[in-house]
Amino acid sequence: MKRLIALLILFSISAPSFAASDTPMQEQVLARQHLFAEKDAQSDSVVVTNMRNVVCKGNVFNVVFDCKLWSEKAAAGQKIMFSFPEAVYTQEGTLVIPACTKISATIIKIQKQRKFNKNARVYLNFDCIIFPDGSAFPVSAKPFTKDGALKEGPWMTAGKLAGATVGLGIVGAGAGTGFAFIPNPAKLGVGFAIGIPVGCFVGLLTGLLTPGLKYHAKAGEAIKIVLCDDLSLKKYNCR
Repeated sequence: MKRLIALLILFSISAPSFAASDTPMQEQVLARQHLFAEKDAQSDSVVVTNMRNVVCKGNVFNVVFDCKLWSEKAAAGQKIMFSFPEAVYTQEGTLVIPACTKISATIIKIQKQRKFNKNARVYLNFDCIIFPDGSAFPVSAKPFTKDGALKEGPWMTAGKLAGATVGLGIVGAGAGTGFAFIPNPAKLGVGFAIGIPVGCFVGLLTGLLTPGLKYHAKAGEAIKIVLCDDLSLKKYNCR
């Protein structure tokens, strides 16, 4: 009887310790840190807990294409892979995204180039981040542009217009010179004065009225993306 009572007392003393060991670890916020913010980013905040790192909505990252993308050869539903060109740390020194991390995107729409110099646009939804160890995390992000689309920049568009203007300006100059030379070679200056402005005007008008540029990106080309929601990532241990 005494032995049974002793066992009951021992069990009652040790039972709370068993229950405590089964209690899941509680998440605690350890610090609120900051990334090296990109220009015009809405946030640079990272919440560091004892279990994960939470990158806040509005942070902006640089990623690079793993392979080329041509708008005329792509289609909605196609998967595109990108890479982070380097590891991402907070200003306080916490590793958030390790080097060699991948991020996948799905093409959700392609708007072909249109008349009146409207460039093609490619709309992407970034949906998954993959760490070098193979662990994956859902993400919601899009290209960090005014309309959330990838398209050729203003310099490429300006180059197209300039090419059309100069090209037809040269043609106009030649035509004006030819017409002036036939009746009187002395009127070459008049031919230039008339042909060049007319050719340039026609070239500019042609450049404005013709379809815009297709979107072409080569492997290794960088773009900026912005988080549309908070991003939860595990703590990564570099081995």
